[in-house]
Amino acid sequence: MNFAPTEMQQQIAQMIRDFGKTHIQPHVMEWDEQQEFPVHIFKQLGELGLMGVLVPQEYGGSGLGYLEYVTVVSEISRICGAIGLSVAAHNSLCTGHTMQFANEAQKQRYLPKLATGEWIGAWGLTEPNTGSDAMNMKCVAKKDGNDWVLNGTKCWITHGKSCDVAVVIARTGDVRDSHGMSAFLVEKGTPGFSGGKKENKLGMRASETAEMIFDNCRIPAENMLGAEGDGFIQSMKVLDGGRISIAALSLGIAKGAMDAALKYSKERHQFDQPISNFQGVSFKLADMATEIAAAELLTMQAADMKNRKVKMTQQAAMAKYYASEVAVRVANDAVQIFGGYGYTKDFPVEKFYRDAKLCTIGEGTSEIQKIVIAREALR
Repeated sequence: MNFAPTEMQQQIAQMIRDFGKTHIQPHVMEWDEQQEFPVHIFKQLGELGLMGVLVPQEYGGSGLGYLEYVTVVSEISRICGAIGLSVAAHNSLCTGHTMQFANEAQKQRYLPKLATGEWIGAWGLTEPNTGSDAMNMKCVAKKDGNDWVLNGTKCWITHGKSCDVAVVIARTGDVRDSHGMSAFLVEKGTPGFSGGKKENKLGMRASETAEMIFDNCRIPAENMLGAEGDGFIQSMKVLDGGRISIAALSLGIAKGAMDAALKYSKERHQFDQPISNFQGVSFKLADMATEIAAAELLTMQAADMKNRKVKMTQQAAMAKYYASEVAVRVANDAVQIFGGYGYTKDFPVEKFYRDAKLCTIGEGTSEIQKIVIAREALR
């Protein structure tokens, strides 16, 4: 398999670097410190076609594939993990779920707004007491005439307060029945739908994470995505693609941390020579480069299989698991190479260090990925 960047991928990467240098890089720490979700940046990214990377052109998207999508998420995350996370969540979760399972009328209504960044999307599966245990969800939707009435709370939702539309998975049947949940499109401003507590996070602070609260929230029946009872099955398919997103996010964070460590190791002198000359430092850089290359190959393999519509549950889980753990290790070693300076906010590696950890948790923890990988291997 040849995963050398195509001309299109190189152009996308350069466009993101140019945009990021002017519009993202100068504000990274300001947004992080203030925990500001810079909505205007996502509108601009929408104008560049980066909020609907995988959406067909007929719905206002860029009509690109997963290899290009990995390039988009990793290059943005190389500059700022939080912006990369929000781009990934918008593209793969809300927009991705709608693209995969909406009927034609729903696609016409929602995809053009999502793909252009006019609307920001959220995706609600996780609840306060059901993280990895999604089949035990308490958020309930009950049929009432031609409507469904939603009650419950979702948490850890990217764009939970600021979204214009959310795909929400709610229980419409029995607890622990994989066909007992359904997916709904819920628009901002719907009575009974509100944003709750915004989380004060260790990292990824410019990516909004908040509760979504449903209090007798009435949804028209035509807002159900797919058939009744298909919500959990749909979500598992969406998460396969979502894991590629987090692998790409991890890859970008790892590359960003290594970029900084390489540069610093050549500029920082001790004992009358650059610290990159010392084996203790150069071996760390060698490990970083090797692990990043391996993570990239796993990620591209999963993306290629997704493009070809080949089952890639195990490969996506491997890519997500390995790349996320690599991001943590690389960021940790980058801080070590910077020494005391790496522990300060004057240099970029402490933020990569804080941002990286989420990659081992979001969209299925490392432990869940191991379960998925082992289950597929044992089939």
